[in-house]
Amino acid sequence: MQYSYLTVVALPFLLYSCGGNEATRAEDMPTPEEVMTSAGEPMIEGNGEWTDLMEGDIADNWHTYGEDAPGAAWKVDDEGALYLDTSNKGEHGVVGGGDLVTNESYANYELELDWKIGECGNSGLIYNVIEHDTLPYPWLSGPEMQILDNSCHPDAKIVTHRAGDLYDMITGEPENVKPAGEWNSIRLVVKDGYVEHWQNGERIVTYTGKGEPWKAMIADSKFKDYPTFGSSTSGKISLQDHGDPVWFRNIRIRELSSK
Repeated sequence: MQYSYLTVVALPFLLYSCGGNEATRAEDMPTPEEVMTSAGEPMIEGNGEWTDLMEGDIADNWHTYGEDAPGAAWKVDDEGALYLDTSNKGEHGVVGGGDLVTNESYANYELELDWKIGECGNSGLIYNVIEHDTLPYPWLSGPEMQILDNSCHPDAKIVTHRAGDLYDMITGEPENVKPAGEWNSIRLVVKDGYVEHWQNGERIVTYTGKGEPWKAMIADSKFKDYPTFGSSTSGKISLQDHGDPVWFRNIRIRELSSK
């Protein structure tokens, strides 16, 4: 993901002051003791019914951010995968594209999906998104789990911009992304501010997205000038249009409970 910055009038009730001069590493973030286990043994799991976010038409679950319906460039292929058709590009990006967001907002959930990216491509999974007319893009409020071809996209040269990373903030370890054109599986856990990024069966990022360490991390990132960024521990989920071909399948979500 790359961003062009602009001045945004933020929602007054979401404002906060970001402090701190040094990035806080993942191991320094406050993490609930009960969920600190090995990468292959999740301790936070949902126990309710899964909601299939691919069921029915795209518009049944998704719309383009700031619009009433999904853009025409978001399509479903013959195998049932949701994809961004980038064949028609205009002056300002993919015609009929734009970032998709869920119709519903979510708190305390686990999300699963598979993704694959075109060669040297870039996209992202953005979450805890606040959709409001003063915020023209999802990334102005929601953190991002990066989607990237690590082999040749320029962002892969930056250690917090690789596939699975908390974009521009925490490096995912291990680096286990598959090559462009191959499917990767994601599990995203969000519970009362605590977040886990899972990629291809391994937990690669953990952090708590509230409190002073979180504010310090934001202050040392490119999001430091955007007071709504990371301000919510719940919200909508977004699939990013970065202008590159990207596919998603098996998108589902359910409420969480601790074991």
